[in-house]
Amino acid sequence: MNRFLLVFVPPAVLTLAAALGGWAELLPLLVLFVAVPALDQVVPLDHDNAPGARWLRALPFAFVPAHLAALAYALTRITSGDLAPVEQLGLVVGAGITTATAINVAHELMHRAGRVEQALSAVIMATATYTHFCVEHVQGHHKHVGTPRDPATSRDGESLYAFLPRTLLGGLRSAWAIEAARSGVGTRNRLLRYALAQVGLIAGIAAVWGGVGVAAFLGQSAIAVVMLETINYIEHYGLVRAETAPGRYERVLPRHSWNSSHRVSNAMLLNLARHSDHHAFAARAFPDLRHYDDVPQLPGGYSAMLMLATVPPLWFRVMAPRVAGARGV
Repeated sequence: MNRFLLVFVPPAVLTLAAALGGWAELLPLLVLFVAVPALDQVVPLDHDNAPGARWLRALPFAFVPAHLAALAYALTRITSGDLAPVEQLGLVVGAGITTATAINVAHELMHRAGRVEQALSAVIMATATYTHFCVEHVQGHHKHVGTPRDPATSRDGESLYAFLPRTLLGGLRSAWAIEAARSGVGTRNRLLRYALAQVGLIAGIAAVWGGVGVAAFLGQSAIAVVMLETINYIEHYGLVRAETAPGRYERVLPRHSWNSSHRVSNAMLLNLARHSDHHAFAARAFPDLRHYDDVPQLPGGYSAMLMLATVPPLWFRVMAPRVAGARGV
């Protein structure tokens, strides 16, 4: 079995949790935050830079309906009247975790040029109520990463809890500025089209699943967004690009992102943690992203690092010497 098929594990686990209910609703949490970090520690690191099979490029297209079906089934179970409030809450958390992992597929698609790929990326981001990310990430973050102009670049010594409001508000402002400069305020403005589509989606959820369904959908969206921005916090923490002239910076290099080669989490997240290569070569498809030995390396996979980031004193203790080493201090 190709390891990248692990991308289907989160929607499959959410479906199983929704079907079984009860304690099974802990499965999404246990898989992502217990099983995956444990496997990352015992499975050898992945330093193989051989290009992936061509058929893997079609994987994101197959994933989109799987994600939508799993989320729809979770909403159906939440609003069925068969679950206790704590079980409903458990499924909301599980759905949020699943949508957060789905954003990695949206991320892959938003870096492709085709209209179908762009549309499917927006569909996934709509399930997180975060469609402006399609604009800000590609045209804002990738341009300004490692500089003060990028709200998604976390600063050395900045806690996750200080970073989150800055990136949440800053990313939205940046996306609006980018799109307003590109197309003004009219029918060509993608953010306005995304907003209308988002309202339509929520109205559709209200029609099918009622107010409880809308509350559950928005709750899982909030969890997914916080997880997404926590990963942003991890990916560039403390790394900066040198200013070569006032307001101008050196080009983006692999050393401006944290790299991780933990095999299991990378397979499930479509090589997202080979982030050094992704930022240096943003159009490179996920199966072809490369490992670098000579760039800043994370001590764990993204699942482990996400948990570490939530405890700032531990995060600073682990990352401070690594940031100093990356900066040559």
